[in-house]
Amino acid sequence: MKRENAWKTYSAEQLAELEALAVRYKSFLDAGKTERECTREAVRIAKEHGYRNLEDVIKAGEKLKAGDKVYAVCMNKMIAMFHMGTKPLSEGMRILGAHIDSPRLDLKQNPLYEDTEMAFLDTHYYGGVKKYQWVTIPLAIHGVVAKKDGTVVDVCIGEKEDDPVVFVSDLLIHLAGEQMEKKARVVIEGEALDVLVGSRPAVPEEDGDKEKDKEAVKAGILSILKEKYGMEEDDFLSAELEIVPADKARDCGLDRSMIMAYGQDDRVCAYTSFEAQLDIETQPYTCCCLLVDKEEIGSVGATGMQSRFFENTVAELMNCAGEYSELSLRRCLSSSRMLSSDVSAAYDPLYASAFEKKNSAYFGKGLVFNKYTGSRGKSGSNDANAEYVAAIRAMLEKHQVAYQTAELGKVDIGGGGTIAYISALYGMEVIDSGVAVLNMHAPMEVTSKSDIYEAKKGYLAFLQEA
Repeated sequence: MKRENAWKTYSAEQLAELEALAVRYKSFLDAGKTERECTREAVRIAKEHGYRNLEDVIKAGEKLKAGDKVYAVCMNKMIAMFHMGTKPLSEGMRILGAHIDSPRLDLKQNPLYEDTEMAFLDTHYYGGVKKYQWVTIPLAIHGVVAKKDGTVVDVCIGEKEDDPVVFVSDLLIHLAGEQMEKKARVVIEGEALDVLVGSRPAVPEEDGDKEKDKEAVKAGILSILKEKYGMEEDDFLSAELEIVPADKARDCGLDRSMIMAYGQDDRVCAYTSFEAQLDIETQPYTCCCLLVDKEEIGSVGATGMQSRFFENTVAELMNCAGEYSELSLRRCLSSSRMLSSDVSAAYDPLYASAFEKKNSAYFGKGLVFNKYTGSRGKSGSNDANAEYVAAIRAMLEKHQVAYQTAELGKVDIGGGGTIAYISALYGMEVIDSGVAVLNMHAPMEVTSKSDIYEAKKGYLAFLQEA
């Protein structure tokens, strides 16, 4: 089935809308390089659009009604937004769910050390990465430091023009004969992804401790952290510090048709879902945008989709609407429809052997639907039923949304998971949909502006029609 390139169909007005969306999206990517930053930015923008904190509604004893807009946050890493509909919640919701965590390097709890008068931060990579892609590129440090007195300090080093950056070193080609014989997965070992952060010894005190002088570079780094963040070495124990690419989101291609940026898996789907939620008018069914953490490591933990945060929040929402009972909650969840908004692999002709052309996603062909995910024999898959796929097709065509279907690579090569199977446990109808991405899970990923535009259109159509 041939799909037309969406770029050929746009009017001047649509092209202007597309570029404006791309500008907002790039700004969001630059502001949100971690799940905490994404959540904070989403809350800021949501408030500007009239959303209120559900906790405040609960404390005030208010009753929610059609048209009300509320949000709930879990541990500053996960957000659920609701636009109340005219139908009872027990009849279900229309949900756009995406994840806002991305592959990166996390600092270990005891990370700082000195070796041959060079100071390093020890890391543990997060999510599926090709480790060799993370060496020799400019990196930034983002996150928080929580102190024993309860204060939490934001850390961001490497993003301003005059900020220093950090990096992971690599062996020069002249000495790399043995290294070059290794398989790609071990050419850089996980324990070798240590970040170089300094090489200048601190000036020793006249009557200082000679033992401390032996690690003068480390002492100098600690002095900088103390001065800027009031941080002691022990505070690393209760810090969440992430190492991410320092580059900004940029237009890509001489025709500016693409965006290159860190973290587009899955923030490209998160942001377009978020914008659709902001733009939607009051509908019969309550509309929800759910942005979650921890998808890249199995959706585990208190801020992952496997937690009870979403279920608990819906229970509180129903209580504020005067509808709550355990049975009503179960009916709400099982009657809901959801798009699990996650990216798909864009066909790359340079690596054609990994793809099956008829069932691949292509740049410029619109929103991608993956009826099933998983790997090989659909292991770990959500597999949407045919009736739901037909209903999705009808609503997209009604709203003139460009769309395509795909699998993630050849049957015995590809595979991957999303949050869809977890939502499906409630009995709701779920299908994976998203934007095609080149360089997926690399430090810098690439998407088509056209596909981003069609994704938002598709998500809006879903909220209006599903």
